[in-house]
Parts: sequence; structure tokens; C-alpha cells
Amino acid sequence: MIYTVTCNPSLDYIVSVDEFKLGLTNRTSEEGLLPGGKGINVSTVLMNMGIESTALGFVAGFTGNEIVRRLENMGVKNGFIYLESGFSRINVKLKSIDGTEINGQGPKISQEKVQILMEQLKTLGQGDVLFLSGSIPASMPDDIYQKIMESLEGKGVLIAVDATQELLLKVLPYHPFLIKPNNHELGEIFGVSLTTRKDVVPYGKKLQEMGARNVLVSMAGEGAVLIAEDGRIIEAPAPKGTLVNGVGAGDSMVAGFMAGWMEKQDYEHAFYMGISAGSASAFSPNLATKEEIEAVYRQILQTKWQEAK
Repeated sequence: MIYTVTCNPSLDYIVSVDEFKLGLTNRTSEEGLLPGGKGINVSTVLMNMGIESTALGFVAGFTGNEIVRRLENMGVKNGFIYLESGFSRINVKLKSIDGTEINGQGPKISQEKVQILMEQLKTLGQGDVLFLSGSIPASMPDDIYQKIMESLEGKGVLIAVDATQELLLKVLPYHPFLIKPNNHELGEIFGVSLTTRKDVVPYGKKLQEMGARNVLVSMAGEGAVLIAEDGRIIEAPAPKGTLVNGVGAGDSMVAGFMAGWMEKQDYEHAFYMGISAGSASAFSPNLATKEEIEAVYRQILQTKWQEAK
């Protein structure tokens, strides 16, 4: 079984505003409403690829009900824990100004509810896959990912962690199968600026020395680099295409990599599946479909074949 954890899910209100003007009334030219959060994005991309997963986490209020309703309508299973007070956050994402968004805070999560999540995860075992994605609400202990991994240690669960700074560093001693910092996040950890694929390799290796099994570094238009457990360094430039919507591209890359690994247990295939899924989402108004991912994958293979001639 495959599980994703989103501790602070959201309703993402995604809008385009032509010629946005600060301090004035602006009207949308395009808008949409989607269940959001990094783990939910992973579940959505996996579902689009025909792979079942169960989304876990916490929801509250009318927005929480809508998140669950939309996920169920999409065909994503969920085991969300309902909170008695507050409401799940609404995130506003402005498509027409890339990277501009306003993210809500989300509800307070009690220790009792955290323990319910821990009990859910205790049932995982050999061959299961778990994605721990995104930030942690201020009301939750900041070592929650560490505690989850500690509770699953030795059970044969493949765990992918997509988190930043201390959240990420705290899980490394428990040897996550995959971590996926981007080049800026990797640079922040070590206090350096990393702009090329060559730059990130020694710092990815440092995270590997600290306990990560595989380090996948996403670099937006520069492509990506994998420092694999078998010692290989696999890198590639970004596939050609037009950026339409960068929201969820990193989550798509994690989903694609793990889907590729589960399919063939081959790092090169997993890496190119990750790049294909991430790029396909960036080239699409919404998270990538299976057909869009396969189209980018074919483009990558064709480029590799031409370079090898």
C-alpha cells in the first residue's frame, strides 16, 4: 500500500489576474479550486498514473469537508482525521505572477489527534510506501517526521521525505529512501548558493553521508540531479516546454520518481520518470496526467538517443 501524509492540507484557490495592480480592485480572468498540500499533490499525480494511494492527515471545518469531498470525487482514498474546531486553510495562488501565493495558517492540532495519526501509521510494514511531504503546523511537534520514521524503523517501509531545513535534517539518521530538496533548499542547509547541476553534487553527497539513501535535487529550468544509493550520479537538463503552472511540480517529481522505482527498481528509470512528471505538471494548467507524463518521458528518451548517436 502507498500512503501520503499532509499535516496541513488546503483548498487551493488558483487564479489568474491580467495586469494585476497593487492597491486596486483586481478581477480574475481565470480561476479554479483544488484540494492542495504536498502529500495530496503526490496522491493526485499517483492517481493520474493509475496508482492507488491513501491520503492521511488532518482536516477541519467546511473547508476540510470540501477537501475530502473533492478527493473522493477524484478517486483518491483518504483516512483524514477530523478536528473539532477551526477550519482547513485556503491558499490563494496567483498563476499570472509565477510563485506568488498567500498561504493560510490552518487549524490547531492536539496531541491526541497526532497520536491517532501515529496509530494509523503503525500498521505499515514490508513493501509499503510512505510519503512525508511539506511543512508542519505550529501546533504540532516539529520532530513529527522524525518520530514517524523512528516508529517505522526496521519495518521495511520505503519512505520519501520532501521537507526543508530542520524537518529534513532530523529524519536523516533514520535513512529515508528518498529526499528531494531543491537547489535553493540544499544551499540554505549549508549556507551556499547552488546554481548549476555540478554545484549540487558534493552537497547532495553530504546529505547522503548524514543518512539519506537517495538524494534527488530539483532545479527548475536547470533540470535535476540524483545522487543514488548505488553510487551513481544521474543528471539531466529540464525537458523543453512552456512553463504554465509551477504549483505542484516538485511534488509531481517525487511521485514520478517513486512510481518509476516501484515499476522497475532501476534508478535511471525512476529519475527520468521523476523529471517527466515534474516537467509535465509545470507544462500543464493542473497536475500532470499519465499521457502528459509519458509524452515528456518519450521526449527525454529521444533526446538521449540523439545525443548517443
